[in-house]
Amino acid sequence: MALFANAVQLVTPRLLAAEGEFHPPSLDEFYPPALFFEGTPFEMNRIMLLRVVIAIVLLILFYIGTRRMRVIPTRGQSITEMALDFVRVNISENLLGKVDGRRFLPILTTMFFMIFAFNITGIIPGINMPATALVGTPLVLAAVSYVTFIYAGIKKSPKNFFKNSLFPSGVPKPFYILVTPIEILSTFVLRPVTLTLRLLMNLMVGHIILVLAFSATNFFILYAGSFYPVLGVGTLAFGFAFTLFEILVAVLQAYVFTILTAVYIQLALAEEH
Repeated sequence: MALFANAVQLVTPRLLAAEGEFHPPSLDEFYPPALFFEGTPFEMNRIMLLRVVIAIVLLILFYIGTRRMRVIPTRGQSITEMALDFVRVNISENLLGKVDGRRFLPILTTMFFMIFAFNITGIIPGINMPATALVGTPLVLAAVSYVTFIYAGIKKSPKNFFKNSLFPSGVPKPFYILVTPIEILSTFVLRPVTLTLRLLMNLMVGHIILVLAFSATNFFILYAGSFYPVLGVGTLAFGFAFTLFEILVAVLQAYVFTILTAVYIQLALAEEH
């Protein structure tokens, strides 16, 4: 124990040295200072500006990829069609069928590529911040999903949607005392909450881990001295590996969010409604 205490005393001053002090990531990173229109309802910080830029980039890319459609597609058109077909075939038509799949394809396509683009900014050098790591965007997307599946159910069966959602057929009437509150909670409360938290927490935690890994690498290699650069190599390798994992997370979260929205629409369109 004495040896361990001595080691801590030797290490701690170096880690907390005034020059090159190690600063772990904190939640303050998710609330950067205002860049434009400070103190007004239109105040914009770095993350909000990033959302606007990414949205514009997406619009430009899809405009370029679809503006001159040909029977024999160009390379750009082929890539665009492949990306669009991924959502159309694997999510929309696979879950909703061709008719309903085409009805809801625009919103599902927009949702998938918007989430993916906002997620992937977390691993782009110089940006290093996923635009979905703040609650605003996930909450808006969850609200869109929520309104969409309720609209689909009401449009399909205006009189029976809420009745069949809250009072499932085949359940003895006395059990509705237990079943109906559970259905209200699971269908109309937990769905938007879980969609929001699933997207938010995955990207927030991923950002914090990446910042921690590369901040530690910078500290160990440039400031710590002694044998600590060896640790810096380890944190750099971990940061690189986790960056690749975050690319997978960016795609997976976009896919899961979109497919859950399609599943909710499918349930709302079920025949018993």
